[in-house]
Amino acid sequence: MSGPGGGLVVAVDGGGSKTDVAVLDLSSGQVLGTGRGSGCSHHQLGIPAAVAVVDGAVREALASVGAAASDVVHAGCYLTAIDTPAEQADVRAALAALPWGARSVVVDNDVFALLRAGTGAPDAAVVICGTGINGVAVRGDGATSRVLALGDISGDWGGSSGLAEQVLWYAARAEDGRGEPTALRDALLRWTGRASVHDVTLAVHSGELRVSSWWDRTPELFALAHDGDAVARLLVDRQGEEIGLLAASLLARLDLDRAEVPVVVGGGIGATGDPILVAGIDRALAARAPRAGLTIVHERPITGAAHLSLTHARTR
Repeated sequence: MSGPGGGLVVAVDGGGSKTDVAVLDLSSGQVLGTGRGSGCSHHQLGIPAAVAVVDGAVREALASVGAAASDVVHAGCYLTAIDTPAEQADVRAALAALPWGARSVVVDNDVFALLRAGTGAPDAAVVICGTGINGVAVRGDGATSRVLALGDISGDWGGSSGLAEQVLWYAARAEDGRGEPTALRDALLRWTGRASVHDVTLAVHSGELRVSSWWDRTPELFALAHDGDAVARLLVDRQGEEIGLLAASLLARLDLDRAEVPVVVGGGIGATGDPILVAGIDRALAARAPRAGLTIVHERPITGAAHLSLTHARTR
């Protein structure tokens, strides 16, 4: 099968918790089929397993419209954890070896898909806050600024993975008296089925329990913040400030921190538009990039991946 314009374009938005695929007609841009897979972070899975997740979702999408891999003229893969040139090259080589990636494939970080799902402005910043946190700023002349987004070791804070670690830290201190009481302690015990935070800590230390087992409990953290728990509110507020601080610092590197530019925020946490979170973002932007305008993206980032993929296929 080929589209009326002579071929198909595959767009992929791959995150830590899900992988979305769209098959598009090159000529019209119409979405012909879709596919979905699990998270494809090579930091968690390794490159072969992460590529297998992407491949499965792409093949599902192609099969949904009766298309063959040979019909794909270009694939744009915007994936989580593409944080260094070496990672980008290694993942691209693995995807280019697949039948649907053989003719043309671009691999880049999923922040670019979210950016173009939220704005077409040439000067802009984007922060994705989901499993982790990452961001990029772009300027109309092609310049970009980024962070490594490797967690604590590169100065990053937050996302569901970082917040989960903070819940354990505050719960441990609440239990032994070094910190103030918090409902997060009881919540953590419910999530893990343990009798004490002491037991949770030992289980994590031994490898019997993984902090990732409560990454998906972030909505309960936010609910406790709104119920008045001071520690939970502190964490949500700090997460908002960190999002705003990251965006502002990226803009400053491109001399855009005093310009009227959009700041796009999305991801599983960022897209919630939670009032406490947004207040923290606004506060940080007001201090560091006062003319920036916040845009919360509720639209799925696959739309941005589709735009980027079609543009590349039509201009290469």
